[in-house]
Amino acid sequence: MRRLTTYLARLFATDAIILMGIVCFLLWMVNCLRSFEIVSIKGQGFGTLAVQALYTMPPLLLAFFYICVGIGMVRALNGLQQSRELHIIHATRGLNGLWRAAVLVIGGAVAVVMLLAHVVEPLANRKYSELAASVAADLVSSTLRPGRFTQVTPGVILLIGGRQAGGEIVDFFADDRRNPESRRTYIAQTARVSSDGDNYILELRNGTLQYVQDDGRYSEVRFSRYDISVESLSQPLAAGNAMAEMTSFEIVADAMTTGVISEDAASRLLNRTAEALRVIGIALFTLAIAGFPSGKRARIPLPLEAIVLLVGFAERGIGTYSPLGPGTGSILLIAMSGFILLRKSWPRRPIAMVPA
Repeated sequence: MRRLTTYLARLFATDAIILMGIVCFLLWMVNCLRSFEIVSIKGQGFGTLAVQALYTMPPLLLAFFYICVGIGMVRALNGLQQSRELHIIHATRGLNGLWRAAVLVIGGAVAVVMLLAHVVEPLANRKYSELAASVAADLVSSTLRPGRFTQVTPGVILLIGGRQAGGEIVDFFADDRRNPESRRTYIAQTARVSSDGDNYILELRNGTLQYVQDDGRYSEVRFSRYDISVESLSQPLAAGNAMAEMTSFEIVADAMTTGVISEDAASRLLNRTAEALRVIGIALFTLAIAGFPSGKRARIPLPLEAIVLLVGFAERGIGTYSPLGPGTGSILLIAMSGFILLRKSWPRRPIAMVPA
């Protein structure tokens, strides 16, 4: 029985890992193609492009990981059914081995997705912010061409008049339209990029800061010196969420230190944990539709992989729009799959034969 469990678990895991590897490579290539033009304009090389694309991978992996687990399991079960091995497993009462193999694969997949959601994704977000700030600082200090408008990130446009000895920038201009409620424009006679050891700082001297609200109201502030973080100009949004760059352990440690956990922190922890429910739900659904041999032919032949894909996206759609939270779809899928599994595995009485 142990050999059967190991054999089935290896089949499930192998198909899922192969599919996940292909998806990872394709997603990385797509990220590289999306960022190629922007990074090349900023004067960065392929190494920066590859690393930047790598840091944006974890959120995409979380979106496709449970789908890959489900499709990998359904492909393995489909192969067992076509080779009649699945029939032999049921006929020889080896169903317990199938359950144990599924539990092993589900447990391993849950551990991986928890590591991705609670640790890897926040660290990747943090590294991406640091890399974006470094690229933006290099762009402003040395790469930016005088007299040419350059987009640092969508919504932020920079323009300089020239450079002097020592790296000082003359006639600095920056337009920030990322916030739909207000538009900021920075104008300074001179500017310089410096570092405090942890962050890059843009020092603006003798200039103005202009605000334009969405209702048309205008205000202007004059300054002799104004320091702005380069990271704040390199982010896609004007005000980034610092919680997205904190691992769950850091969030819990902060809550234990202060004695209070914010609503945003609690919601983020629950959302990250909900990824495990997706893996459990899709794996149970896969067992429910492909774990039992059937001689019936479907009227409309539809690949089981397509069914798993459609159910996975339906589950995410329900969780996204449900007022009860992102785990709603997963809980419904677990309940439905559990009912189907219980119904199919319930022992049935043999039908009595009526003599002619």
